[in-house]
Order: sequence, then structure tokens, then C-alpha cells
Amino acid sequence: MADRDEVAAGSDRAAVAERAARAGARVAYDRFRTGIPVEAKGEDDVVTEADRAAQRTVIDAIRETYPDDAVVGEEEAERKTVPEEGPAWVIDPIDGTHNYVRDIRIWATAVAAVVDGEPVTAANVCPALGDVYTADTDGAYRNGDPITVSDVSDPRRAAVAPTIWWEFDARDEYARACEAIVTRFADMRRFGAAQVVLPTVAAGGLEATITNIRPNPWDTVAGVFMVRQAGGRVTDLDGNRWRHDSTGLVASNGALHDEALAAAREIEDLD
Repeated sequence: MADRDEVAAGSDRAAVAERAARAGARVAYDRFRTGIPVEAKGEDDVVTEADRAAQRTVIDAIRETYPDDAVVGEEEAERKTVPEEGPAWVIDPIDGTHNYVRDIRIWATAVAAVVDGEPVTAANVCPALGDVYTADTDGAYRNGDPITVSDVSDPRRAAVAPTIWWEFDARDEYARACEAIVTRFADMRRFGAAQVVLPTVAAGGLEATITNIRPNPWDTVAGVFMVRQAGGRVTDLDGNRWRHDSTGLVASNGALHDEALAAAREIEDLD
């Protein structure tokens, strides 16, 4: 098993994560709003040449420094599961492709470094929004400035987002998620890009985000690390510490976590 201190020591992985995310984001942004062809990956999922080109750019940037590390990526033939031992990278070239192909600015290029299955640094670059979110062992940042979760503890002042899209035949679950949020909290937002939503929780723009499904690691690992490093809490549907293979995801400012967890559990009527 890799020695965590040895693998994560120094700022090299943080620097590589940010550099790789910025490089991939530039590739994606250069093609944004250019009428790029859209391909269907499945009934409810799409992909573009920009996704593939950005992913190749991210991987190339990582392998300049870490040629032997495993890479977990959404597109093409990269592995799809996070290894439990050793160093690896979890990447999403364009999180929010549905927004991207509709010319909506809410999307991100996400890169996280993990060791023995746990994130140690992350960078989410949102070029169309002008924001770069990063996190390391010392904290979380937006455009270089430290960020923290909000201190809102009154649900009547809180904004919460449902995230990680439900399949078309599970829209009843989406409806229950929305009902659970609007009956508990002041407001609801849906961004359509989890790797933008999670940093927004980290920065205090949202008090929580919830889903009952098992999300892909490339949609979540980087942003989850940011929430935690900003002082928030992230669990599964049982209230246990969230992992890359957990079912459900509840990320909050901590003060409202019990309420957010109850909302997420209501989607499947677990209480």
C-alpha cells in the first residue's frame, strides 16, 4: 500500500491537479458555443468531441509528472472505478455537458488526486463562469481566496440543490427530492453540474445538495473534497462518511446536515 505522506507530500499534486484542470478547461472553452456536434451516449446522456479532447489534455498534463498513476475518467477507455490502494486521479473533462451543449455557462473541468481511495487535492475549473475552485490539505479556495461553508442553521433561510440527474424512468424520485427540499427549506436550485454545485456548497452559496442515487466518482470526488476542506459534511443516505462507492450523497454546511439527510432519505421513504 502506498505511503500517504510520501505520495501526498508537498504541493506537487495540488499544482498538477490545477494545471491539468486548467488545460482541459481551455480546450473545452475554445469549443464552447461553436455549434459542436452532439452525440448520444445513452437515453439521457450526451457527449461531444470537446469532452474527449479535454479529457486527453487533462491526462497528458497529469502524466507529464505522474506517468504511472491510474486515471479514472468518464470518457473513452479510462478505468471507471477508483482503486482502493495507491495513487490515482479522478477526472471529468466537462461536468455539465447538457449545459455545455445548450450554451449554458454552468459546467466545469474537474480533477482530483486520490491516495488509497481518499482525495488529497482537487481542482474544478469553470472557465465560462470565471471561477477556479481548488482544495488541498490546508483548505479550500475560489480564485485563490479561502472559502468556507455558510453558517446558516435555520432551514427557512437555506437554499438546497437536488443533484446527479435521475433517469427518465425515475422521475418520480426527482419529484420526491424536489418536494422534500421545498417543504423543508427556503429555496431550491438546480444547476445541472454536480462539480459546480459541490464547490458552491463549499463557498457558502448553497447550504446543501442531495441525491439518493449512487453517483459516478468523476461527478463527485473533487467537489466532495472541497466541501470537507471548507468545513462542511458529506455522508451517504445512512449518515455514514461518504466514499467514492457510496449510495446517495448528502453534502451540507454541517449545521443543516440532519435536515438535508432527512430530505434525501425521503426520496426513497427510508424514515
